[in-house]
Amino acid sequence: MRHRILAKLRRPDGTVNPWVIAITVTLATFMEVLDTSIANVSLPHIAGNLSVGQDQSTWVLTSYLVSNAIILPLSGWFSGLLGRKRFYMTCVALFTLSSFLCGLAPSLGVLVLFRILQGAGGGGLQPSEQAILNDTFPLEKRGMAFAVYGLAVVVAPTIGPWLGGWITDNFSWRWIFYINVPVGILSLLLTGLLVSDPPYMKKANLKAGFRIDYIGMGLISLGLGSMQVILDKGQREDWFASNFIRGFFALMLVGIIAGIVWEWREKEPVVDLRMLRDRNFAVATLAMFFLGFVLYATTVLIPQLLQQLMGYTAQLAGLALSPGGVVIMCMMPIVGILVSKVDTRILIAFGCVVCSLALFVMAGWNLGLDYRHAVEARMLQSFGLAFLFIPINVAAFAYVPKEKTNMGTGIINLARNIGASVGIAFVTTMLDRRIQFHTVRLTERANELSAAYHNALQGIQLKLVSAGSTAAHASAQAYAMIYGTIERQAAMLAFLDDFKILGLVFFAVIPILLLMKKPKLRGGGVPVH
Repeated sequence: MRHRILAKLRRPDGTVNPWVIAITVTLATFMEVLDTSIANVSLPHIAGNLSVGQDQSTWVLTSYLVSNAIILPLSGWFSGLLGRKRFYMTCVALFTLSSFLCGLAPSLGVLVLFRILQGAGGGGLQPSEQAILNDTFPLEKRGMAFAVYGLAVVVAPTIGPWLGGWITDNFSWRWIFYINVPVGILSLLLTGLLVSDPPYMKKANLKAGFRIDYIGMGLISLGLGSMQVILDKGQREDWFASNFIRGFFALMLVGIIAGIVWEWREKEPVVDLRMLRDRNFAVATLAMFFLGFVLYATTVLIPQLLQQLMGYTAQLAGLALSPGGVVIMCMMPIVGILVSKVDTRILIAFGCVVCSLALFVMAGWNLGLDYRHAVEARMLQSFGLAFLFIPINVAAFAYVPKEKTNMGTGIINLARNIGASVGIAFVTTMLDRRIQFHTVRLTERANELSAAYHNALQGIQLKLVSAGSTAAHASAQAYAMIYGTIERQAAMLAFLDDFKILGLVFFAVIPILLLMKKPKLRGGGVPVH
C-alpha cells in the first residue's frame, strides 16, 4: 500500500515532487499558527464552562505562548540531536495528542497543562518546515516554496478569530482543539512517507559525543518564559506597579543576559547567537521582529475596534479581515516569482511603504466607518504584507550555510513571535492610556461654560421628554448619553493613535534595509550561499 501511494506521488526520475512535500509540512504549521489566535474569542466561553474568572482564563493563551517561545530557539539544536524528520514528527504527534487532550480538559489547571504541551509541540513546527523547504527546493524555486509557508503563517492568524468565533457559537469551544486532530494525523502519515533528512544531517546525527547544554537551555527557558508572562500580563497587572511583574522582570533579565553570555562563549551552544554576525541574517531577523509586531497588533486592533465601537459580532469582525487573507493568497505566488528577479531589499521596502500607507488610511477612520472601507484598508495592508514575508526569509538565508539552516529558522521565527507579543502588549497598553488621555481632554470641553455642550444637553432632554420621559429622568439620560459619546470618541481617537504609531514603525524599517548586502547572483538571478 505504501509503495503504491509513493509511486503516485513520485516523479518519473523517482524523486518525490517537492510541492507535495511543501503541502505536507505546511498542514501542521497552519494549524499551529491558527492556534495562536483561534482561542482568543473563546475565552469567555471557556471561563464560563470551567467556572473560572476571565483573568484566570487568559492563562490558556499565556501558557501556550510561553512554551512555544521556549521551544522555538531550541528547535535547531533538537533537529541536530534527533534528526530533523524525527523531531518534526515528534512535534506533530505531541501537538496533535495535546490538542485532543485540551478538548477533553475537565478543569482550567488541566487545560493549561495540556496547552503547555501543545505549545511545546507547536514551537518546533515552523522552524522545521522552513528548514525542510530550504533543503527541498533549489534556489530558483525557493521563493515560491516560502510563498506556501507564508500563506500558513500570515493567513492563519487572520482567519483564526473568525473561525474560533464561528466554531464556539455553533458547536463548543472544545472543537477549536479537536479540529487539529485529523489534520495532525494526516500530516504524520504524509511526513512519514515523503520526507527524509538531507545527507549532511544524516552525517551530523552519526557524530559521537553530542553534549547537552543544560545550562544554556535553562537560562533561555527562564528568560523567554518570563518575558512572555510579562508581555501577556503586564497591562492587566499595571506593569511595574505590580510585584508580580517586577519579579518576572528580574528573572527575565537574569535569564536573557546570562543566557547570551553563556551561549556566546559555549563551543556547542543550544542557540548559536554567532549567526547574527551575518549582516543579512541579523537585519532580516530584526525586520521579521517588526513584521510580527505590526501584523499581530493590527490583527488584534481591527476586530476590537469593529466590535467595541461599531457593534459587530466576533464572526462579522473576523470576516472583515478575511478578504485580506485572500489578497495574500493571490499575491504570495507572484512575490515568490519576483524574489528571483528583483532585489529583495526593493521588495521589502515596497511592502513597508504600502503597509505604512494602509495604516495611515486606518488612522483616518471615524465613527461613521462602514464595512466596505474597513475591508478595503485591510486588503491594502495585506497587499503590502505579501511583499514582506518571502523576501525577508530569502534575504535572511542568502549567505547562511545549509548546516546552519535549522538553527537560523528557529532564531528568525522566535524574532517574529516575540515581535507579535511585544506588538500586542504595546498597542493594548497604548490603547488604554490614550483612551484615558482623550477622555480627559474631551471632558474638559464639556463644561458649564460651553454653549455647544448646553445646546446638545438641552436638545437631548427635550427629545426625551417629548418621548414620554420625566424631566429628572431625561436630564440623567442626557448626561449619560453625552458621556457615552465622549467615551466612544476617546476610544476611536486612541485606536487612530495606535494605527499612526504602527505606520511609523514600518517607515522606520526602511533605512535599516540599507545595512543588508545585495545578494550575489548566479544564473537565474537568485541568491547563492
